[in-house]
Amino acid sequence: MTCKIRKWKLSDANALASALSNTKIQDNLRDGLPYPYTEQDGVDFISAMLSADENETFAFAITIEGKVIGSIGVFRQGNIHRQTAELGYYIAEEYWGKGIMTEAVRQICMYVFDKSDIIRIYAEPFAYNAASCRVLEKAGFQYEGTLRNNAVKNGKVIDMKMYSLLKTEW
Repeated sequence: MTCKIRKWKLSDANALASALSNTKIQDNLRDGLPYPYTEQDGVDFISAMLSADENETFAFAITIEGKVIGSIGVFRQGNIHRQTAELGYYIAEEYWGKGIMTEAVRQICMYVFDKSDIIRIYAEPFAYNAASCRVLEKAGFQYEGTLRNNAVKNGKVIDMKMYSLLKTEW
């Protein structure tokens, strides 16, 4: 299956709500997302992404044959980290394990490195999320270490892993 990333459209809100109203997905994301995730939540998110500074926020829908199946974004950091950006992503559960996310990660990294002055893209998956770590490794990211007791998710203190990809490695 080949995926494509594209700018969000307000009409994508329903597909976004469908994917994010799944606790298996939300258990691997940062807190703050409503559950269940409604179509209005999707409209609000998409509106925010469409109005964001395009040199700071690189946010895309992940599609298969035109159908939105997930989200991927790279977010510029500030101050001394202004040429560094954090990567975040998810896809609907029925598309897990098919290599789709690895391809989406490659596409967004190529886009960001080509269209901006970003020199480093990093991701911090939860250490227990082996599939997400594997996506990053397959996309060429380097494992930099474990961030011990770095987060509290669902009432548990957990480790996170640090991965990065440098523009010079791309």
